[in-house]
Amino acid sequence: MAKKQKTRSYRHLTQADRDRIQALRDAETTQKEIARIFKVDPGTISREIARNRRKYRKKKNIKNKNARYEAGVAEHKAYARRKYAKYQGKNINENKDLKKYIIKKLKKCWNPDEISGRMERDHESFYASKTAIYEWLRSVWGQRYCQYLYSQRYYIKKHKAQSSKKVMIPNRIGIERRPLGATNRTRYGHYEGDTLVSGKKTGSKVALAVICERKARFIDARKISSLAPKQFTASVNEMIKNQNAKSISLDNGIENREHETLIAPAYFCDPYSSWQKGGVEQANKMIRRFIPKGVDLAAYSDDDVRYIINILNSKPRKLLNYAMPKEIMVEYLSKNKKIPVGEIALRG
Repeated sequence: MAKKQKTRSYRHLTQADRDRIQALRDAETTQKEIARIFKVDPGTISREIARNRRKYRKKKNIKNKNARYEAGVAEHKAYARRKYAKYQGKNINENKDLKKYIIKKLKKCWNPDEISGRMERDHESFYASKTAIYEWLRSVWGQRYCQYLYSQRYYIKKHKAQSSKKVMIPNRIGIERRPLGATNRTRYGHYEGDTLVSGKKTGSKVALAVICERKARFIDARKISSLAPKQFTASVNEMIKNQNAKSISLDNGIENREHETLIAPAYFCDPYSSWQKGGVEQANKMIRRFIPKGVDLAAYSDDDVRYIINILNSKPRKLLNYAMPKEIMVEYLSKNKKIPVGEIALRG
């Protein structure tokens, strides 16, 4: 009876592995011999070298297939590929023709590999690899089309759906229904909201409620004793009550449960899509320069918070043509007669 051939288990290559591959390559060891040493399939080494070797421009007249494999370059390329893989689904969703093509072929029972291969064969004006199509199907945008896959294996698992019910937000309105002036940043008065929390090790519940005006990039923040929905909502209302607010974009955190009591209508990001409220995420990052992660926010007074926000709103921003957010908001609100110039100057 013939012995069963042992199958090699798959594993990711590490920096140490790549250092060793470089040394073996420099010693003119063949790819098959390197694979035997690593106890992996020869294809693993072949793909690693092809994907992550240093590439040269054609004008240098050096053939890429003979380019030197360098461990540092290879590790950086592998890191960058992993980092940006999650955005592949987004790229498909933003290309209407590509998305339409993929959906049409899925409905014809084509699998992602067949769709990708046919796109390339027909020289379509757009292209997505099978990996990118699968990433899109796993994302919130592509989940609904998983029903056309033979396996239907990328549906959201039941235990995830059940756990989401525990933090369900009543009468939640998706961000896709946000006013156009908010989406394209052509109108003032559209805000984003978020929170900064104390470090877990401190045991403190004190947090910051943070808002950011999408067009002017004007930031405001208030200390709250906890993430209780009533406290967060009251704090946001206090910050936007005199600022002619037309909408506010939020994530799906439990602190946003009482959004219906907000002065402005709330719109909620897709799950795990914090980039959809990138303005306030950037504001949080700027605040963290003064209030590092892991600290107890109770150690900072209201005056401390006000001082930090004033610094941030007084910084000239490149995307505002080096105007200050405070200058823009003063001009806008004074025109709309919603708040005295002196009051906004004191706060921001």
